[in-house]
Amino acid sequence: MNLQVIYEDNHLIAVNKPAGILVQGDETEDTPLVDYVKDYIKFRYKKPGDVFLGVVHRLDRPVSGAVIFARTSKALIRMNELFKERKVEKRYWAITENRPFPEYGHLTHYILKDQERNVSKALDQLSNRSKDAKKSDLDYELIGNLEARYLLLVKPITGRPHQIRVQLSKIGCPIVGDVKYGYSQANQDGSIYLHCRSMSFLHPVKQEPVTITADAPNERMWNQMSALGE
Repeated sequence: MNLQVIYEDNHLIAVNKPAGILVQGDETEDTPLVDYVKDYIKFRYKKPGDVFLGVVHRLDRPVSGAVIFARTSKALIRMNELFKERKVEKRYWAITENRPFPEYGHLTHYILKDQERNVSKALDQLSNRSKDAKKSDLDYELIGNLEARYLLLVKPITGRPHQIRVQLSKIGCPIVGDVKYGYSQANQDGSIYLHCRSMSFLHPVKQEPVTITADAPNERMWNQMSALGE
């Protein structure tokens, strides 16, 4: 894999994840992104033996965009705290076939994850049968459209499993290619049109503002839509 490093210092490293790559290993035993980044660090800095690399957060396999890893245990602990305290501003681009109504707003649902099927459900309210569901919030805004496709800027406030995918589907705007959440047809490569565009936070060690930005995939629809989102 051609690794695209988009931020790097002694404490953190961030890469632009292609769709189709796992962040961490699973039962498929496919090589995950974390291993590719470890190999990069070993080669670049001529490090013998094992390389420490902490997984701070994840993106779903069919999703592309910015992924941050911690290069030290101190950075890992502090980045985990930033994510837990919701002090990381995340901005995603999503392409949908339907225009959202209203064109901007705030969504609150309760997401219930089915671990066996690896699918989430967005509920309007809690009930006795869904007491394990987690409150999920995001803001969205329509920022452009082209050829009956709509580009949305999405800012998730919480970080629930498949949150953006299931919440947009709930309002009738499934993401293009996302057959798991209601889109009619899968993309040929298994990707979906959801991209983690940027993350902004206070550096866990330097205490300086950081914004990490990832270009959308070099693909026809993304190339057309990206110009609308700049």
